[in-house]
Amino acid sequence: MSEVKLEDIVSLAKRRGFIYQGSEVYGGLSGTWDYGPLGVSLKRNIMNAWWKSFVDSRDEMYGVDAAILMNPNVWKASGHVDTFTDPLVECSNCKGRFRADHLEGSKCPTCGKENTFSEPRQFNMMFETFIGPNSKVVQGGSIEETSATTTTIRSRSDDKLGSYVSYNTSDQVYLRPETAQGIFTNYKNVLDSFYPDLPFGIAQMGKAFRNEISPRDFIFRSREFEQMEIEYFVHPDQWEQMFEGWIKGIRMFLTQELGLPSESIHELEVPESDRAHYSKRTVDFEFDFPIGREELLGLAYRTDFDLKNIQDNAGKNMEYTIKGTNDKFIPHVIEPSFGVERLLMAVLSSAYRVDEQNGEKRIYLALSENLAPVKYAVSPLLKNKPELVAKAREVYDTLKKKHGNVMWDDNGNIGKRYRRQDEIGTPYCVVIDFDTLEDDTVTIRDRDTTEQRRTKIIEIDK
Repeated sequence: MSEVKLEDIVSLAKRRGFIYQGSEVYGGLSGTWDYGPLGVSLKRNIMNAWWKSFVDSRDEMYGVDAAILMNPNVWKASGHVDTFTDPLVECSNCKGRFRADHLEGSKCPTCGKENTFSEPRQFNMMFETFIGPNSKVVQGGSIEETSATTTTIRSRSDDKLGSYVSYNTSDQVYLRPETAQGIFTNYKNVLDSFYPDLPFGIAQMGKAFRNEISPRDFIFRSREFEQMEIEYFVHPDQWEQMFEGWIKGIRMFLTQELGLPSESIHELEVPESDRAHYSKRTVDFEFDFPIGREELLGLAYRTDFDLKNIQDNAGKNMEYTIKGTNDKFIPHVIEPSFGVERLLMAVLSSAYRVDEQNGEKRIYLALSENLAPVKYAVSPLLKNKPELVAKAREVYDTLKKKHGNVMWDDNGNIGKRYRRQDEIGTPYCVVIDFDTLEDDTVTIRDRDTTEQRRTKIIEIDK
């Protein structure tokens, strides 16, 4: 796409209050990011647009919000305990650890030494924790013995009272690495409560956690993120036409709702050798990020793998009975899976613009109105004129009550205000001047064109 550099996006995101390094005041924590006031709004607007497009506007969609902590048998049955892994190598010189499939050549990216990598081993990316009162271990201790149900930790001060602490390994749980399983475990609940006609979908948005070996590229690959996923339940004979419909729907959402340029979106038919073990067809939607062409989201045909797993492992009947018949079967599933952070990074990257106004460089975000964190910025032309300030406050209060995402801005001269609002993507700046006091008209400046027009206060948002 354009020549936007990743450092441009990172700099603007921090400078203007979109995204900060997680725990930065204490030196940061790799793979974590905090969202500032504008980042929270942009993120929420993206999520709201997704929910409106794929859930609220459709009759056959149902939402759930499952717990982050789940019975560990969920992850054993789904295969995550055994197969949710990445290849890990370690440099014998600097002890740095890296994903083997992300390395280029034999040189360590940290210390620069050649041929120092260990043989790859599989590293499970699920975060583990323990639930209940027997979960605390002695800091600095070492594992003394392990049985099927109990692990004993010996502290380094072996002569001290309480140097042994035991906990039940049966209390081990995981932070969910995806939101999908929370949907599958609630499939029967939704079926019993609503008994929808096929096809129907269950949607969920929420946090997911992956212990990435080498988080990288800003928010593109992090250890804590948010997903928006749908499991769309279909008759086994109808999955192909449904799958094509989802391809079209996703494409429309990306271009029309998020404003991403169609020429920067690419569909990759994933070959069988690269697909997940449960998938019979997968299409990856890729995007031209500043870091190169990378996966934006995925669409997978999961067959009946997950529901059949639950039926086999939990002993619960997952069959669907077509109303008025004895036709019973386990539905097949089409899964569109979106990562919020990757969508947000794509939106920021595609909206980033640089032009020249009055001989000066101008940076602005050409965000669509439905995504912009601030829709209107209201300013008095001069903040030391009480009559202008009072009128501006009146206009501000009216717009604020109606739209919510409205900002008051009286800091600096009017030119600086415009530049500041341009950088955060505010579509319209509303300025109250002395003419406003006479005829109830205001100046509205357009972010993209910088053109200004006079309009009646009552017609600002028409």
